[in-house]
Amino acid sequence: MLAQFVLFDGFDPLDVIAPYEVLHSAGMLTDGAVQVELVSAEGPRDVLSGLPPLSLRAVARLDPERADVVVLPGAAGEVRDPAELGEEEPANAVPTILGRTLETDLPHLAKQALEREDTVVATVCGGSLILAMAGLIEGRAAATHYLGLDVLDATGADSVDARVVDDGDLITGGGVTSGLDVGLYLVEREVGPQVALSVEKLFAYERRGTVWSRRGTAPTVTF
Repeated sequence: MLAQFVLFDGFDPLDVIAPYEVLHSAGMLTDGAVQVELVSAEGPRDVLSGLPPLSLRAVARLDPERADVVVLPGAAGEVRDPAELGEEEPANAVPTILGRTLETDLPHLAKQALEREDTVVATVCGGSLILAMAGLIEGRAAATHYLGLDVLDATGADSVDARVVDDGDLITGGGVTSGLDVGLYLVEREVGPQVALSVEKLFAYERRGTVWSRRGTAPTVTF
């Protein structure tokens, strides 16, 4: 299984590194059954994160035909309301950074990945907002950081305030640290629970929250 982790200018490093290391460890525990790769929509390049001067090196172009799993992170930057800052939305504001990805090939490549039956698209934090703003997940259940749930709703997605949401070939996570839970859930679902448990033990980390999906009985009372 090949998992490609997408980098874009202003990405949140923890959104990438946490699930990357989880899946990399799963590969080590399965004699290479899981492989990981850092990619970008443009191809090999150094990609500056939203926490400069930290950057990561993309070694290839995002390729939905090669990838079994595509992991899309959110952004790191200013999260305060511009009104609080007394100025227009700064260039390093998270919504601005996410919006700039729509001017790249990323939405087109993400659309290809979502249309492939054998490819799983996973997001961490604001990664799902990129898909939503590109009009790619209308009617799909998705999670994101709690500050972005209204954006999901406004774009026609079905926002779920959960740690991890499983909507078939779309797996989404909440805030930044949910990358660990998204990664472990991907390992459990795509590789197996025995390997996922071994990675949990290796990381000394227990997953948080219930994974939401459309399976089972829906509650008649919601909170």
